[in-house]
Amino acid sequence: MKKLVEAFIDHLKEAIDITDKVNLPNKSVQIDNVLILGMGGSGIGGNIATQVLEKEIPVPVLSCKDYTIPAFVSENTLIIASSYSGNTEETLSALNEADKKTKNIVCICSGGEIKERAEKNGYGCITIPGGMPPRAAFGYSFPQLFQVFNSYGLISWDIRFEFTSAIKLLESERSDIQNLATKAAHILHDKLPVLYAESGFEGVCIRFRQQINENSKKLCWHHVVPEMNHNELVGWKSDAKNLAVVLFRNDSDLDQNKKRMDLSKEIFSKYNPEIIEIQSKGDNKLQRTLYLIHLCDWISVYIADINNTDSVEIEVINYLKGELAKN
Repeated sequence: MKKLVEAFIDHLKEAIDITDKVNLPNKSVQIDNVLILGMGGSGIGGNIATQVLEKEIPVPVLSCKDYTIPAFVSENTLIIASSYSGNTEETLSALNEADKKTKNIVCICSGGEIKERAEKNGYGCITIPGGMPPRAAFGYSFPQLFQVFNSYGLISWDIRFEFTSAIKLLESERSDIQNLATKAAHILHDKLPVLYAESGFEGVCIRFRQQINENSKKLCWHHVVPEMNHNELVGWKSDAKNLAVVLFRNDSDLDQNKKRMDLSKEIFSKYNPEIIEIQSKGDNKLQRTLYLIHLCDWISVYIADINNTDSVEIEVINYLKGELAKN
């Protein structure tokens, strides 16, 4: 897994080349809303891309992480089905329902049944390299979402320029990212991490939580500011000795939310001294997001190293899938 995390920048570079070759449907199709189907490491890109583009996409974009789709799906809905293996049970089920309501469907996968259905039913399809855990393929699948939005006229991005600029940032910060990740891992390895960010970066929190779960084999939870100030903050009066707080900070955070973070940190410190603040770097939201994702991926594998844990192994998920397949 460490080799795959190290290859993240190369994956992004290859992904840009893939977007250059994508040929998707005509931009003139009317799109009223977007639904992104996907689970786990395949689905998180939808959450994050939606937040990166929240000030630009003129229609609602929602994520579906279930077997069924919402009632609002219509002939003017764009469906993006993201399944790295192409065989994700829930995504296939949701795709079956979606096909009955709209023909504006694009799939992102490495193969499998979803690719077969795309070819059979005439869906748009973007094929990315296979052979790795889905969570490690984020660098390949994430840029494709921007290409889909571009193709349907929902954004107007120079994808190569934007992602190349982000890649340059990651390359320039490579050693610093790994040093920061090492320090954070030594604090978090025997604690239950509690992650907080401004609401516009919740996708980053979810991604980190998933990586802590799968790579580090640890439980974790997250919440966002300002909402957590209206409920969860009170819970810090309970026993918090085995917890460690991670605060994601961004120059772009609203001033009022920066104050909320500062005051929340003051409150946390009364009950638990283990507080890590991670300041993003970058000139725009895409750069800040990718910086945080890469840093947190490193933290998750370094925690696994410290705890002598196999960061690739997911036996419990394989067991669950095997038992479900018997019915």
